Amino acid sequence: MHITFENIHKHTHLMTENDLYQHYHFPEMLSRYDSNYIEFKTLPALERLKEAERYLRNFHRKSGQKHVKFKFPANKKVPAELVNYLNQENYDIGFLELYAINPNQFPKVKDHPDIEVQIVTEQNLKAFLAFQYQQDIMFGSNFAKQKVELNRKIFENPNFMQLLALYKGTPAGAVEVIISEETAEIDNLGVDEAFQRKGIGSRIQKFVMDTFHDKTVILVADGQDTPKEMYKRQNYQYLGYQYYTQKVED
Repeated sequence: MHITFENIHKHTHLMTENDLYQHYHFPEMLSRYDSNYIEFKTLPALERLKEAERYLRNFHRKSGQKHVKFKFPANKKVPAELVNYLNQENYDIGFLELYAINPNQFPKVKDHPDIEVQIVTEQNLKAFLAFQYQQDIMFGSNFAKQKVELNRKIFENPNFMQLLALYKGTPAGAVEVIISEETAEIDNLGVDEAFQRKGIGSRIQKFVMDTFHDKTVILVADGQDTPKEMYKRQNYQYLGYQYYTQKVED
């Protein structure tokens, strides 16, 4: 199948749309930048970017939000004129990369007696939420608390599967899988720093591959982060990129 960024799930709601962009807003978690942003359909001229900037800044201020975030069309380089303006205004600029794999192409992973991957149920939900809270606390207690509520809602959604990895019985890693008819999307894959380099991330992914062997497994990686190198070694196929920019105001 033809996989694009359109196949990636959005934890948000479409607020408004015009010829230039779609405005996404997520009142359930205002502090999550990835859920509150404008996504351009085409590359904007500088003046239209500034118009969108004014609109989004005013909208976010009314909601008590301090950030402005834009996503640009997939597989399009941002013109120098826009980059110069964004740098001048102290925006951060980054890019995402889209990957996909047929589960039977994932490397073999040996079983490890100390590592257990569990589907999250009522019995281990509390442990899963506590683990995620500790992973999110670095972004502030308000963000971490709101994320707990989001994870509770995800738990109740049949189109999601949450996984918890244990190392010698201690929560050590987690992921959520977004399930569609043809794809299984890996999102929010994380391993606690104290348990890294033990193969936990690979075993979580192998569990996903085995569970959804009849689907295409997809994910988005930070183009400037190291995990993407791991995905390449694991036979994921690179499919494209998408630039984004964001700014947090005082």
